[in-house]
Amino acid sequence: MGLTYLHTMVRVKDLEKSIAFYELLGLKETRRYESEAGRFTLVFLAPPGQEDVPIELTYNWDGDDALPSDSRHFGHLAYGVDNIYETCQHLQDNGIVINRPPRDGRMAFVRSPDNVSVELLQNGEALEPAEPWASMESTGHW
Repeated sequence: MGLTYLHTMVRVKDLEKSIAFYELLGLKETRRYESEAGRFTLVFLAPPGQEDVPIELTYNWDGDDALPSDSRHFGHLAYGVDNIYETCQHLQDNGIVINRPPRDGRMAFVRSPDNVSVELLQNGEALEPAEPWASMESTGHW
């Protein structure tokens, strides 16, 4: 029996806001499917060169009031980054709260507009601790 990972799906309330968030992380839209009959849109995004491991954003046109407020039932997405400090600074400069700063030079957490927790991990060895990250407090939960 063969098993192939296909994708991860998360429901979103505001499709454009969610796409903008994942684009800030460096993901690009790879395909889109809209169902008039089902009244939903699926948008697949992936890191460049890794189109075979996308995230699927599912947007229900008539709203989705059943989405939990903190999405803790989901767990989190995780992405490796080449420089965790530069990535966090880029996100912060664009209005994203760094919930768990990369104090250790290795790991940080942020949340999408739909409260999906996203873990960012330094590719390779951890970077040396650096300010302002080393002394930055956590905000909220992740």
